[in-house]
Amino acid sequence: MRIFKTKIFARFARKEGIGNTNLSAAVVDIEKGLYEADLGGGVIKKRVARSGEGKRGGYRTAVAYCEGKRAVFLHGFPKNDKGNFTVLEVEELKEFAKLYLHLSDADIKKALKAGKIEEVAYGKEKI
Repeated sequence: MRIFKTKIFARFARKEGIGNTNLSAAVVDIEKGLYEADLGGGVIKKRVARSGEGKRGGYRTAVAYCEGKRAVFLHGFPKNDKGNFTVLEVEELKEFAKLYLHLSDADIKKALKAGKIEEVAYGKEKI
């Protein structure tokens, strides 16, 4: 399993102080079937805890997910900013998921080199 975050999500995560450990833990939960919703098209809605707090006061994220292969954090927002993803956002997220989940290894390498995505260490740290 490889985990990535888009450039936009990485900027959001840095601003909000969401560390890679939190993202890895979220993917562990997803692999166990512990997530808030399957939005279709490979998009999973997952809450991520705010550092030092629980998931209740945390963030909502959209993750492109292909079981056993790849997870890509696409979008996130603080739970107190808005209630949920809009219908338009869900449709756009499905399009992005299709793109990111079907990238070849060579395309992933190019995207990493170009700074369009960042890889999250997974399985190499304690969660």
